[in-house]
Amino acid sequence: MMNELLVQIAKGLVSDPDAVNVTVDDIDEDGVTVYHLHVAADDMGRVIGKQGRIAKAIRTVMRSAANRNDQKISVEID
Repeated sequence: MMNELLVQIAKGLVSDPDAVNVTVDDIDEDGVTVYHLHVAADDMGRVIGKQGRIAKAIRTVMRSAANRNDQKISVEID
């Protein structure tokens, strides 16, 4: 579910939606699940935004959705 949310958010931002890919790490010792967002090199600026504002907004939305499901997550943009 969280995986699909991150993919949908990213596909709405990028010019090459087919290149969007999300990988998920196992839960670590702190109970945090790390989601790695992969996009095309040309779309990195669109996903990160000026001074990281879009990336921060993506992380905020994802954390809010995770809190509703009693999960701890982190989003890394690779």
